[in-house]
Parts: sequence; C-alpha cells; structure tokens
Amino acid sequence: MNCDERNRLFSEGNLDREDLWPKISEYESRRFQFRWEFGLSDLPKQPGIITIRGARQIGKSTWLEFRLKDTLEDFGPGSAFFLNGDYIYSHQEFEESLLRLEQAFNKKAKVRRIFIDEITQIKNWERVIKRLIDSGHLRDVLIVTTGSNAADIRRGGEKLPGRKGNLIRSEYIFLPISFKEFYYQVKDEVGMFKNDTLFAYLLSGGSPLAVEGLYRDEKLEESFISLISDWVLGDIVSSGRSRIFVLNLLQKIYQVGPSPVSYTKLAKDAGLSNNSAALDYIEKLSDLLCVIPLMPWDHQKNRSISRKASKIAFINLSMAWTFHPDAPRYIHEIRNFDKKNKAMLYEWAVAQELWRRQHLAAQIDNKNSYQQPALSYWSSQDHEIDFVTHDKQFYEVKAGPTSPHEFPWFPQIFPKGKLNIISDSTYETDYLKSVQLKDFLLNSPTELYYDEDKSPWLFSSS
Repeated sequence: MNCDERNRLFSEGNLDREDLWPKISEYESRRFQFRWEFGLSDLPKQPGIITIRGARQIGKSTWLEFRLKDTLEDFGPGSAFFLNGDYIYSHQEFEESLLRLEQAFNKKAKVRRIFIDEITQIKNWERVIKRLIDSGHLRDVLIVTTGSNAADIRRGGEKLPGRKGNLIRSEYIFLPISFKEFYYQVKDEVGMFKNDTLFAYLLSGGSPLAVEGLYRDEKLEESFISLISDWVLGDIVSSGRSRIFVLNLLQKIYQVGPSPVSYTKLAKDAGLSNNSAALDYIEKLSDLLCVIPLMPWDHQKNRSISRKASKIAFINLSMAWTFHPDAPRYIHEIRNFDKKNKAMLYEWAVAQELWRRQHLAAQIDNKNSYQQPALSYWSSQDHEIDFVTHDKQFYEVKAGPTSPHEFPWFPQIFPKGKLNIISDSTYETDYLKSVQLKDFLLNSPTELYYDEDKSPWLFSSS
C-alpha cells in the first residue's frame, strides 16, 4: 500500500487494516519483540522538528510506525500522516507532499504530526522544510524524521536554526538493542541461544532482524548481509566515493585490528591519494554510524591529539561481519576465532557498548546539541589503555585471563583513577576492577523494566 492510500485511511480513521501497518505486523510475527531505548520514550505535544538517525536494520522504521499509530489512536483521525523518503525522488515532490498533508489535517486535532522515514534519501530536504516554515507553513506541526546518514541530518539540522521549535531535545541517535534486553528475551530458549547467548548477541550486532535469522536458521542470513552491504556501499557510491577504495580501506582496518594506524598508512595501503582521502572515507563510515576513530589522549593536557595514529573501532558489529575477510555467519565461527580475531571481537564489542552507553546517557540528560561521544585511547612507551571516555573512565580489554599483577603501573600514572578491565578473569582492588565481557554487557545501565527487577536500572554514568 503506497503512502497516498495509507494517508487517506489515516484521515478517515480506518486503522484496523493489517496491511496499513507492515512494520508492526512484521514485528509482532517475530519470535522476539525487543524494546528500544534511546532517550525518547514519549513524543512531545508541541510542534517542532525531531531528527533520529541510526544504522539500517536496527528498528527505526518499526519504532516510527508504532509512534504513528499511537498518535492516531490517541488524537484521532487526521492527526498524523506518513512519508517514506525512499520513494520521494525530488525536493519538488517532497514539498508538494508536505503541503498536501498540511491541508489534510483534521482541523479539530489537538496534535498534528508528520512522520518521515529515511528523510536522508531526499536531496535538499532541509531546504524544503526551511522554505515552508519561513513562508508560514508547518508551524503547528511536529515533524519526526529518521535517517541512516548522520552527517546529512546533522547538516540539515544546522541549516534549520530557530525552526526546530522549543523542544527540550531535537536530535537523537537510534541505538542497537542492548545485551541485557537480548539476554532476558532469549535466555530461556533451548539450543544455541541458551548455550551461546553472548556470541549470538555479538554476531547479531544488536540488530533485531539479524537475531530473528539466527534463531530461525542458526546463521546470519545472506539476505541480511546483502541489506547491510547494499546500504553501506550504496551510500558510499552515491556520495561520489569509490566502492573499491572503501573495500580496500576496510580490509586494512581488519589487518591492523585494534592497533593504532596513521591515515598516511591507511591511504597508502588502500590505494588512496593521501591521508586526507583516508580521513574522508573514515569520516563517511563514521557518519553511517559504522566505525569511530579513537585518537590518542594526552593525560597531562587532558585532550585528544589529532595528528597521531588513531585506532579505528567498529561500533556496528553487523557491518563488521558483513565485510570481514573470514565472513563469519555462524556463532561457533566467532566463538572459535583465533587470538588476533578474538581480540578484535572483544575490543569492538566494548567499543560498541561504550558508544551506546554514552549516547544513551546524553539523550536521557536531554543534551540537545549533537556531539559524537568522545572515546580515545592512551599509550606510553611501555603501556596502553584501550579506551578513555570523555569523563576520564579507563577501560582495558583482554581476550583471555588477566591478573592484578599485570597493572602495577596504573596507579603510578593515574593515582586518582580506576582501571576497568574486561577479560576472562574477575577480581577487584583499590585501583582495578576486572569483569568478564558478558557481565560487562549485561550490567549496562537502562531505563527499561525487567521482571527480575523491582525497579528499572536507572541510568548512572558511574
């Protein structure tokens, strides 16, 4: 059913047709119905513009459809409409669609909302909205948009100063499902999910669609891999960059693993012209919320150093396995990784989780301006710490056992700090705390309720 037909039914209040809610129907047919958590539990009633960006296949469109249905049920026929950016081919068509929907709102509706999925597919979308608002249109409408290109939505937001309303917050990152949410939904299952819960989650990357395929076929489905590949490479090519160069660059990232590498080295090995070209590709992958560069941190000056070698960490594990040279598709394949690959797996899992936690904390605190959470690494001639957060928390990741005797140097350099160690060992001292990866992920702060808890795990950055 196309958008015009759906919007006609929305204006009539005819909401009982199953084909009107394709994403919701798909969600409800799945074995696992995961809950989302990204700092936006309820939509505001006042007008404005909300931009939500996140990787593909983590549930943005489904979440949007639920909010669309909620609005129509709560505020009546003609209170909300829907557009799909994947099927709008020009800014003129977009403008005409918005004007048409504005005229279709029920005049008695106390709330007016337009939901736009994948708005980043519409070229110059922000200019259209700016022009309409400046000419007196859409000023009493809440526009809720999703997209998978962070840079496009960020630039679009920057071009709409003073036009996003008086919302407490207008920009959000849509996050993958947490391991805690995954664990409590699958822990009672028989078979591989019960025996390999941790590695099942790591292979899925926190994507509900990937989880469903793993449950059904015990592997990452090739159709899911194709969706991720087509999204990443399609966005790279449409931005004027080379498919071959980004594939070369990704293979170099797999080769160096969690080790620091200069952009000059990346450019040379990937066949790019210079370090600026390599940086451009890394920034593009960052805008797609696939990787983040970790710059070295100067603890004496308390700042990151931009001109030294960086570590490139995946924050989208689904994307990491899509292009991985070993193409892991089964749980036992990542569980049985060799030492080098397992070290990468553990470090990227922690990177994705720290990135997720920092965004969730910022969004719960209603910090409105978009800012990439700061993750850095620290190294000296003799020692290294894998992750340093913006609030100076330290994380070291080891794919194997560790001992407190390995870190006598830490309190000498950071006398007021505490080193969080993720390894196969468990212990705690005055300046060290080591937990296993499963427990580190399981204890992620959350606002969601669980049957086992008498209260939600309220977010705490400590």
